[in-house]
Amino acid sequence: MGRAGGRGGLRRSWPVLAAALLLAGLAGAQITYGKLNLAGQQVESIGLYGSEYVTGDALGKLVNVVRDGSVMRVSGLGHTLLLPIDLDQERATTDFNTVQIDTQRLQGQAATLVNGSVYLPLSTVARGLGATYVQGQLTLARPELLGVSSRAGQDSDRLVLDLSRDVQLTDEARGSRVVVRLRGLQGQPRKYTTRGAFLPTAEVSRDGDDLILSAPITAASGYRVYKVVRPSGTRVVLDLGPGIPRSSPAILERVTRPLIVLDPVKTAGIGRDPTLDVARRAAEMLTRAGWQVKVTRDTAAALSREQTLQLARESDVYLALNMGRFPGSPRSGVTVYEPSGPAPSQLVNSVRMGSAPPYGSLVVGDTGGTRRLSELLQGELKGGNITAKQGSLSRVLTLEQAPQAALMLELGWASSSRDLANLAVERRLQALSVAVARSVATYLTARANNNANVSAASPAGSGQ
Repeated sequence: MGRAGGRGGLRRSWPVLAAALLLAGLAGAQITYGKLNLAGQQVESIGLYGSEYVTGDALGKLVNVVRDGSVMRVSGLGHTLLLPIDLDQERATTDFNTVQIDTQRLQGQAATLVNGSVYLPLSTVARGLGATYVQGQLTLARPELLGVSSRAGQDSDRLVLDLSRDVQLTDEARGSRVVVRLRGLQGQPRKYTTRGAFLPTAEVSRDGDDLILSAPITAASGYRVYKVVRPSGTRVVLDLGPGIPRSSPAILERVTRPLIVLDPVKTAGIGRDPTLDVARRAAEMLTRAGWQVKVTRDTAAALSREQTLQLARESDVYLALNMGRFPGSPRSGVTVYEPSGPAPSQLVNSVRMGSAPPYGSLVVGDTGGTRRLSELLQGELKGGNITAKQGSLSRVLTLEQAPQAALMLELGWASSSRDLANLAVERRLQALSVAVARSVATYLTARANNNANVSAASPAGSGQ
């Protein structure tokens, strides 16, 4: 009984003994607890034999921290640190161990285990990351934009931003601009020009704590953004041009590569084909500028009614070119017609009535798009000394089924000798064509910039 009681007493006293040993171990390790300002973030830290340590999880809020066996790898801000894990806590706080900072090996404080968690020394981490460190605070100098340079290529151009250290970035392209956001980067807003044909200009602007790099892009070009991270700094590279493959989600193709459909209606009995002439000229101007254009007919052949309707349904801008025809009508002159009345498509009507499904605005535009295009076209015609009347049409199937901006431009009347004489003049045909091309390009550019919701390099006149 006595022995059995002794064993039970030993079992009862064991947790107390273990706790006492743990407390003794902590006291022997000389651990104190504190707070650390880690580049503006408050985290827990410990003092170990007079040196400040932080967990890998806490440091992971600033840089990437990974355990690889008995070594901790810390990477970020353009640097890579390799710190061995020394199980002797006291020895870890000395310069006994060899640590690696980028390609340099030196003696310094190592990582260690405390209560099963890996802790890293702030003095070594700060040294490796180029940070300023005092007890309780690790401060990073804000990254700076050091310079911008460019290089022109055969099928793409390059823009290079030199930064003092690595930063997070995001990039996107919608419509007419590529936008790169550089988080927390210091630098002066400035506009740049280059010698490149595909990336002729760029702009650096500020948005809060971030810098925004913006550059124009056409529908014919792709782009890529990548970083080259080195211990001495980071380079952000933007390549842009037709030699770069395009890569955008299908849902954004309506914004990044809109379809323009020009539908010249043939008018018999007037001895010429002014609607096709204007459509061809406008299509050539728009195509040279990088837009995607389809014309529904040429001199030899025309699309079927169903093929034309299908293109209208896929269009971002549908523009019919027509001549007014009514025997004996005294009417004359140029008229811009907007469609009126409900569309046959339930989806189109539901979006225009305000019941839009997700991403519906990328597929179907409201009536405001047609109105804006109409105003732009009338303004461009006026700039070419052509006065255009405004009208509306209902029950025109192609106009009704076009989901975005859709107009009919009446170039004149087949029964008007004055209109026919005007359309035989080269200057008149060119003015009509320019007005069509400019109004469509201006409308689509503004639409793309509104959808992207963004603001936009060697210094002006330079490049390399």
